[in-house]
Amino acid sequence: DYSRITKGSHRRPEKVRMVSQDDVTSIRSWLRKQAHLPQTIDDGLLRRFVHCCDGSLERTKTALELFFCLRADAPEFFKDRDPALPRVQDVFNLIDLLPLPKLTPEGYRCFLYRLADTDPDKFHFVDYVKTFFMVGDTRIRSETELVAGEVPIFDMTGYTLRHLTRLPLPALRKYMQYTQEAHPVKLRQIHIINAVPLLDKVLTFIRPFMKSEVAAMIHVHPVGSESLYKFVPREILPDEYGGIAGPAKEIKERWKKKVEVERDWFGLNEWMADESKRIGKRNGVLRPPMEGSFRSLSID
Repeated sequence: DYSRITKGSHRRPEKVRMVSQDDVTSIRSWLRKQAHLPQTIDDGLLRRFVHCCDGSLERTKTALELFFCLRADAPEFFKDRDPALPRVQDVFNLIDLLPLPKLTPEGYRCFLYRLADTDPDKFHFVDYVKTFFMVGDTRIRSETELVAGEVPIFDMTGYTLRHLTRLPLPALRKYMQYTQEAHPVKLRQIHIINAVPLLDKVLTFIRPFMKSEVAAMIHVHPVGSESLYKFVPREILPDEYGGIAGPAKEIKERWKKKVEVERDWFGLNEWMADESKRIGKRNGVLRPPMEGSFRSLSID
């Protein structure tokens, strides 16, 4: 229920729980006993996971296991991540991935996604997700201050049925599981702006992959609506949305440069499990495989 934050007088910063060094030490002690998990992990990443798991060390262990294992299970997203590769550079030209510089009054970080080029023939979901996670990892490595929550904003301008038919189901399943169960952010709201009729079909297809608590966070804003501003102050948005955060192109260029600075680190593939070193059996953390794409489904 987000009705409480629609009135300006009630919008106050959420308290961010401090993560103790004892908690970090405890998780690191557990990590040392997991031969299949990477050991060169800094305290910042462990602290972020404890924070996102509300201080529960058992949930933190589960999330870390998923984080490293799902990444190893999705080489299409998490390997060959050189920012200089033409296909990665192309993605930065084709879409806008914009972590916004200022927080909401509650202390949430907003992240705006939109197509910069709406040609469906240039829409390559796997490359888009690979680049999105490169930006996400760069954020994890560069944002040292923990925030109260994360608010993605999806702008549907330019999306068509042809974009939907180019979604490979196996990759979509991996993306949905990783972002909901392993990505170390505290998801608070999801906003879909400039919603088009196609959205109903999109939600129908992705709902089987979506947790009910995540589905409950979705807020849909039709074309021309200003209802987003009840949740996200206009001033923290890019200039193109009536805000004062600067032009979208400049925000994207800043983050593109930050990703490029991490080129050597991306080449290390540090944040991945090595199943050959696992002691004992692996718990089933992945859902059953699914073949095909939306191209093969009946879309009325």
